[in-house]
Amino acid sequence: MATQQSVMAVIRASRPAFRNPHDKVAFAVHASFLAAGYVLNAAGPSASTDDALTSSSSDEVGVDQWNEFEDNYAFVYSNPSKGSKKVLVKCLAMNDKLLIDALADGSSEPVHLEINVGDYAGEDGGTNYALQFKNLGKLVDSVNKEVLTKLSATSATSSYGKPFSSEREGLRDYRKPSSVDVSEPEGHLPYPSGYVVPPVYPSGGGSDLFPGPPAGFYPTRGDYGGGGMLVGPHDPRFFGGMGGDSGFPAGQPGVPPGARFDPYGPPGVPGFEPGRFARDPRRPRGANHPDLEHFGSGSDFI
Repeated sequence: MATQQSVMAVIRASRPAFRNPHDKVAFAVHASFLAAGYVLNAAGPSASTDDALTSSSSDEVGVDQWNEFEDNYAFVYSNPSKGSKKVLVKCLAMNDKLLIDALADGSSEPVHLEINVGDYAGEDGGTNYALQFKNLGKLVDSVNKEVLTKLSATSATSSYGKPFSSEREGLRDYRKPSSVDVSEPEGHLPYPSGYVVPPVYPSGGGSDLFPGPPAGFYPTRGDYGGGGMLVGPHDPRFFGGMGGDSGFPAGQPGVPPGARFDPYGPPGVPGFEPGRFARDPRRPRGANHPDLEHFGSGSDFI
């Protein structure tokens, strides 16, 4: 970035002739660009043409004719340390203000700065350029913050935009490590750009006996043995299985394999056998919802 000392050194080395206060501030802006490492490629009429920004010429030129126009100034710069991308700077004198717009090649939005000329243009000091300006350090800070820094950010965004896009594209092919046995949803799903498809959990789950899938997996629908908190007389868990089968494989009726099972009563005591508490066979389904049916009868009714 430019400093007050480096900007004043550029002004003294250039020895410009000022016609009015707007000339002084416009040239101080130009000197800030040079002090920040830019080189001048065009100024004045040559920088005001339609192809000034897209011209292939990268020759460094002098500052001649920089203030040839009465109420506006134009400069074209490039920065060799940042890929030599060109920057067009135009300044417009309007009453006691100088309006500055800078546009980098390839960018669609210019950066803007509005300067109150009276705050920075000093009295006519002849060849003593230190007297030609006041608050020069504050002016340089404004140009650094509102113009040069933003141009650098625009250049960095343009330079790194493609790799960033490639990284987002890579997210679409993300998969869990092969050590996890998962399956992907079948069929084509129109996921939005950059959306990471979570894998499907390899088994069911969702109750206290069969916990649901962890974070990062598709939620499942139901589990091995149901598990809702509303239980009716036809609930599969009362009959040791689903669809009329005998129950969970290789286990007690109604007890999933591997689940902790506390016996219903003391082992070997008549009347406390586990099979006594299994309701089998299933009663025929009624026409009404279980909550609306009348109470049943019989010794096995609970």
